[in-house]
Amino acid sequence: MNRTQIYLTAREAQGVARVAAETGRKQSAVIREAIDQYLQRVGSPDRLSELKAARGMWSERDISLEDLRGDFDRF
Repeated sequence: MNRTQIYLTAREAQGVARVAAETGRKQSAVIREAIDQYLQRVGSPDRLSELKAARGMWSERDISLEDLRGDFDRF
């Protein structure tokens, strides 16, 4: 784990302190969780490479559009 120092507004500091107190966790754990959730939401920085790697993954399947649509009739 790397140590870092950040500046929070009074509102941010109060919010982190409140969440930490309500959940019984340390403020650093609350901040790390928030950062993890943000990073997961914005996606990987190499998302374009991941999408390009997935391109053509169904190219060898022999399935028609009618078959796919038929599957949705079950719902």
